[in-house]
Amino acid sequence: MAVARTHDRRIHPGSGRRRGPPTPKGRQVDAAALVELRQILGARERRRDLLIEHLHLLQDRFGCLYARHLAALAEEMRLSLVEVYEVASFYAHFDIVLESEAPPPQTVRVCESLSCALEGGLDLFDALRARAGERVRILRAPCMGGCDKAPVAAVGQRRCENASAESVLAALQAGEKSPRIPNALDFAAYRAQGGYRLLEACLAGEKEAEDVIAALEKSGLRGLGGAGFPVGRKWRILRAGEKPRLLAVNADEGEPGTFKDRYFLETDPNRVLEGMLIAAWAIEASEAFIYLRDEYPQCREILLREVALIEASGLARGVRIELRRGAGAYICGEESAMLESIEGKRGLPRHKPPFPAEVGLFGRPTLINNVETLFWVRDILEKGPDWFLGQGRNGRKGLRAFSVSGRVREPGVKLAPAGITARELIEEYCGGMKEGHAFKAYLPGGASGGILPAAKADIPLDFGTLESEGCFIGSAALVVLSDKDDMKAAALNLLRFFEEESCGQCTPCRAGTEKAVRLLEAPSWDEALLLELAQVMGDASICGLGQAAMNPVKMVLKHFRSEGTGKGRAR
Repeated sequence: MAVARTHDRRIHPGSGRRRGPPTPKGRQVDAAALVELRQILGARERRRDLLIEHLHLLQDRFGCLYARHLAALAEEMRLSLVEVYEVASFYAHFDIVLESEAPPPQTVRVCESLSCALEGGLDLFDALRARAGERVRILRAPCMGGCDKAPVAAVGQRRCENASAESVLAALQAGEKSPRIPNALDFAAYRAQGGYRLLEACLAGEKEAEDVIAALEKSGLRGLGGAGFPVGRKWRILRAGEKPRLLAVNADEGEPGTFKDRYFLETDPNRVLEGMLIAAWAIEASEAFIYLRDEYPQCREILLREVALIEASGLARGVRIELRRGAGAYICGEESAMLESIEGKRGLPRHKPPFPAEVGLFGRPTLINNVETLFWVRDILEKGPDWFLGQGRNGRKGLRAFSVSGRVREPGVKLAPAGITARELIEEYCGGMKEGHAFKAYLPGGASGGILPAAKADIPLDFGTLESEGCFIGSAALVVLSDKDDMKAAALNLLRFFEEESCGQCTPCRAGTEKAVRLLEAPSWDEALLLELAQVMGDASICGLGQAAMNPVKMVLKHFRSEGTGKGRAR
């Protein structure tokens, strides 16, 4: 699959080379660097929206972004140098260096998010810093989506799961840098099991878009990336919008504790892709973009392979598919920030309204669906909406993928009835608590979903069931904590994540997360000031990051005020 394709400029206003003055004469472009750049880019288009893709090509080749190549890229793409630098400096995975400051030849990133911290991730970081040597750079990194196999480290693009200092050092010694590709159900095997028959029926005119949308509406399927907007209603809104219409698949899960999208893409990617193509057919989208987080290089290789086979088979007729690569920014999981990133910009959330269904990618009406949402489309349409409605528990309806990590015997993705309780999920699907650990608390919706004590583990897990407790289910990422864990340290770990991942666009979030971390690091917490700060951030932040960042702190103050010091293992 070619990642870059020619686009209709009516769809992408301003695409192609921008006419205007060249790079200012005061910034001289190194001729050799320009030759290197052109060799790397080859025949790829120099469109503005491909800036991030081109930055990845440079970093993949040289291990960093040299200043000489950024100047050459600005010249080649007819952009100002500041446009290139502001994008390259926004994303955590891009390393901008001068020629005299090249990083060591090998880089290891060690996850410091909550699930990995509980399993000794910070001790692993310290051990590697002490033992790896000067030719290896050891960096702390936010959640890598491997919470069920914590602690996790990445040697280049190769993930080391259940990592120890010995296993990481062995990977370094062996020079292992490429991702291990999981044994996903491939195109041929998926077709042999009846895959794509539904899509073929749609393309052949045997299905009506109205009937497909009505079935999704009846099923009650909601967006499973966290927002929970009814899927059928969203498809109907898009179908009524102006043409051309676009589709964007959000595969940028970055919420600490969340790894369900990775699971689907590693095991059954074609079911997701079939759901995507049915969605594109239903709304008559001319292009579909898959935005995949950079922490999942193994999923990228799978998607490149499978999409190429789909295109060769003719199943993607009428829609162009493009795979776009994130660059290490949690904020790009927010739908409008993701759109900005696909357009080759910094991932800054947009003000709403207008909503993406009206003014989305490249200014066109855009359907945005999460990976898990698309995964369920085929089953619902083949088995009927009543099948899906009959799957719930405790008065709720449907199925969900729960990412479970922390102090349980069998962490992982659990396909379970919507409305199951945390206690039921732990006992029935996770083999109970780990030996020597007593259930103390849980995060029902990842880092931003709040923290509840075990005494409240019998609440059905679904949209609308946790809000009265000050929490929400979000992407259904459960992190289970035990009597061995310091709750204040857990809250501090989560706030450090939000501080690092704030895009910086709005003051309440940018300054608020930093202020919160300083307050939580103090010997004693100023509870009144923390709660006042939480109120301001919740009321005034532009997007959900700042609005929900203080949920863990509020819940610790509510349920665990007298416990812990903030200096425990989750720190």
